[in-house]
Amino acid sequence: MLFEEDVVIIKEAEKDDEETVITINCPDKTGLGCDLCRTILFFRLTIIRGDVSTDGKWCYIVFWVIGRPGTIWSLLKKRLLEACPSVSSANNTLIFYRPESQPPKAADVFLLEFCCHDRQGLLHDVTHLLCELELVIQRVKVSTTPDGTVMDLFFVTDTRELLHTDKRKDDTQDYLKAVLGDAMISCEIKKVGPEITACSQGPPSFIPPEITEETFNLESTHSNGVSVMIDNSLSPAHSLVQIVCRDHKGMLYDIMRTLKDYNIQISYGRFMRKEKRVCELDFFIVQADGKKIVDPSKQKALLSRIRMELYRPLRVVLVNRGPDTELVVANPVELCGKGRPLVFYDITLSLKLLNMDIFSAEISRHLIGGREWEVYRVLLNDVEFSLPEGKIEEAVHKMLMGWDRSQ
Repeated sequence: MLFEEDVVIIKEAEKDDEETVITINCPDKTGLGCDLCRTILFFRLTIIRGDVSTDGKWCYIVFWVIGRPGTIWSLLKKRLLEACPSVSSANNTLIFYRPESQPPKAADVFLLEFCCHDRQGLLHDVTHLLCELELVIQRVKVSTTPDGTVMDLFFVTDTRELLHTDKRKDDTQDYLKAVLGDAMISCEIKKVGPEITACSQGPPSFIPPEITEETFNLESTHSNGVSVMIDNSLSPAHSLVQIVCRDHKGMLYDIMRTLKDYNIQISYGRFMRKEKRVCELDFFIVQADGKKIVDPSKQKALLSRIRMELYRPLRVVLVNRGPDTELVVANPVELCGKGRPLVFYDITLSLKLLNMDIFSAEISRHLIGGREWEVYRVLLNDVEFSLPEGKIEEAVHKMLMGWDRSQ
């Protein structure tokens, strides 16, 4: 009999320069790899090697990760267990798959209305605290008044699913007050319906053409260190996708998300990061019908999408709006509606390190090119007196890609 504690096993690294090994042994489902990689990315861990194998019903996955000080491994294990299909035992046989016709219930959304005295780096500090509290930011609107007061509206979901309780609300408010001290003026938390979240976005706003248009040729990504090929000759039952690319933060998540959106199942896969941050990946895959991908048009569409996600997984552009300068960042949303984790965290962290003042910020979603995108807009103060625009874009992009100084 396989017990719950055996579904996810984490062997922590004994030394700082060694890897932690995460082993998952559970029923399979299309997109499981994406869900697991997303959880690992949320904990700010880097996957440097991975193996996955499945018979279509049961899978065995191993990730080798490098972490950060303070990682709560027991909490990571709990979140990975939640991402796995439910398991129950009957007659020593594990039988239970979450029916595809019954997707998980949508998480409740709460409005955290936060008022405080402004200071440099405040927005990132609040974002960091919310991440530590396991509150996932779905939408945000931030504005600064002339007298230096900041009004933050964070629409969040609670990973612990306890924010509806008075204790969880009180603990959240107390934690923010303890860390921010006298800077905090007030903090209120209340549950809101989806119609409130939608109304908070207002009418669709202008999106720069650098975001809305594909300004690069996907085929040119071969010359930028990205190679993606498909081979149907090596296996009688599977198509082999071979990828060589430069590593970036969430790289394996970007690939797994793409395969999930295309309803592709991985039967066997291997990933390894080599010297100079070059990654090599091999995936033996099948379509939803269990067959190879032999249609040339389907092959081209899948390979082009993977190239795009590896070459340019996020769009970063600085836009001049008369006297104002706005930073715009966009990334695609999974078909299931989940956005990339910690994007707002990385944006605000990079701006804090640059000593940039944020006047206002918001997160919204837009349909661009037939896909849903999460768009982050940050209005900056006094850009002309600080850093060149190209330096700001470069710093934000490097932080999002994991190429910053701390990596």
